Amino acid sequence: MKNNILYITFVLDRVKYNSKKGITPLRCRITYKNVRKVFSPGLFINPDNWDSKAQKVKPPNEENNLINTRISLIKQEINQAFLFLQVNNPDFDVEDLYSQYKGKPLQKEYGVIEVYNLYLERIKKLIGIEIQMVTYKKYEESLSHLKSFVKWKFKTSDVKLNSIKFNFITEYEYYLKVEKNFQLSTLNKAIQRFRKVISFAIGNNHLDKDPFMLYKAKRQKKEVVYLTKEELSNLEKQDFEIQRVQQIKDLFIFCCYIVLGFKEMSNLKKTDIVEGFDGELWLDIKRAKTQRSYKVPLMQQAKTILEKYADLEGDYTFPRMSNPKFNAYLKEIADVAKIRKNLTHHLARKTFATTVLLYNDVPMEIVSELLGHSKISTTQEHYAKVVQKKVSEHIGKLSEKLKS
Repeated sequence: MKNNILYITFVLDRVKYNSKKGITPLRCRITYKNVRKVFSPGLFINPDNWDSKAQKVKPPNEENNLINTRISLIKQEINQAFLFLQVNNPDFDVEDLYSQYKGKPLQKEYGVIEVYNLYLERIKKLIGIEIQMVTYKKYEESLSHLKSFVKWKFKTSDVKLNSIKFNFITEYEYYLKVEKNFQLSTLNKAIQRFRKVISFAIGNNHLDKDPFMLYKAKRQKKEVVYLTKEELSNLEKQDFEIQRVQQIKDLFIFCCYIVLGFKEMSNLKKTDIVEGFDGELWLDIKRAKTQRSYKVPLMQQAKTILEKYADLEGDYTFPRMSNPKFNAYLKEIADVAKIRKNLTHHLARKTFATTVLLYNDVPMEIVSELLGHSKISTTQEHYAKVVQKKVSEHIGKLSEKLKS
């Protein structure tokens, strides 16, 4: 193709003409794929002596012959760089050609999947230090989605990282929504993980521009489901003859008064309960998900359940079981207690945040800290309606007070 031909032209820079010395700089102009690169080779000549058609300085003399030899050598070096790139890196541009001519090594051009694998190698070494294995597996799963998208969209196993633009992200989002039939929350997680890979690429100079600059994730506000004060109270009064069912009810109630993930609850050891500076019992653990330190005093309801299992043999505080079995039993418990909500272990977390904390006027900053949120805005976003209800109650009380 014509635009793939290399053109090397020397031109006078008459704007920089030095009238005292009667000379002007000579510029070298490389044109490749219809793109120009102009640079100064450090040559100065009398503009009246320049033959642009022959690309030489005239008339022949010692000084002009040296300049013409230099021009010839520059052309030769550029052509050598051009041939080298054609063999070793066929998909190059004029900037790559100039860098090769100047002796600067070209940066390796990565593929999207290739750089994702580099990121996986990096975070794999952080398992047990900063992240959990389950987090790493989620990134592996997201990589498989990205691979299938690239195959679906581009009919290839990888695409160049530098070709990634904003529309790549929107097309990927469309693919996850339509072809994979992902719910918005699952889709956002996949995009979020890909975004971290792109940030890694930018941080390592594999990518110049952030394709996520104009991207804004679509948010789906879900209603927070939790046990009301009455439902929680009724559940606490329920007793079950089957020991396993009673244990699961106790553990669920325990988590309603001190928010713990299922893994944290299951792995809770007797040594994790310590005496605090105030002489009260405190929970002192590391969060399973973030590995952040988590220290919180125990409420009386939680202490009562701890005392109930104080004689349990072994290091663990409570009887251990699988999460699916735990949630399966909770559904039976909900039926008996006439709770018309999908009772799961995670519902205990929501109940702790709302019924136990926010509805008892615990400040949002403390709620955010106890929930383990890195930003208070996350807590505010999730529990906005609960806060609105409390505001309404307080304004109602204030109105009544002002009437009297």
